[in-house]
Order: sequence, then C-alpha cells, then structure tokens
Amino acid sequence: QVQLVESGGGLVQPGGSLRLSCAASGSIFSINTMGWYRQAPGKQRELVASITRGGITDYADSVKGRFAISRDNAKKLVYLQMNSLKPEDTAVYYCNLGGPTSYNGPYFEWGQGTQVTVSS
Repeated sequence: QVQLVESGGGLVQPGGSLRLSCAASGSIFSINTMGWYRQAPGKQRELVASITRGGITDYADSVKGRFAISRDNAKKLVYLQMNSLKPEDTAVYYCNLGGPTSYNGPYFEWGQGTQVTVSS
C-alpha cells in the first residue's frame, strides 16, 4: 500500500513561486508514472503535470512553461516547482499516479493535499 503526503503549499502573491513536495511510501513508487493534480472549489480534480520513472514530463496547457515536475526515485519524492503563479492556480494540490493529461486512473489512496492560494 502506498501512502502519499503532500507539503509546501501556502499563500503567495500573483507572480510568485512555490515548490510542492510529495513523499511516497511503498516499494512500487519508482516504477510508476507520477502526477500532480489540483482541485479548485466547485471544480473537478485535474491532472496538471506528470513524470515517468525515466523523467519524461507532460503538462496541462494551463501550466505549461510555468510549472516543472521532477522526482527523486531513491528518496521516493515528487516535486512541483510552480512559477509565475496566477490567482486561477489556487487549489488543493495532490500527487498520485499519473500519465498523459487524459489519464483517468487507477490511483493510490489520495493524500490530504496541500493548499495553494494565490492572492494579493
């Protein structure tokens, strides 16, 4: 069973940056494509970035050029560097299994997420 713990969220002004981290337990982490998701109030959860075990990345159009996903397989960590943040990036961010932007499961059990609020 894989457990996921997200951290690094907070309140940031428009144009600012944040780096999110996701710590995963379990031995199967390194063989899977991982992704970062977000869910804004009243909206469906969406996949914003994914990274394969070998480091190939994919991004939603809304974050392309501003966000960067990375991973450390040895430490079982996934990161999301978020730059040039916009108010519309405000959401709870989660990590989980990922794939192309059309990915629709399966998933590990969802963690608690980390809140990102972009506001002046």
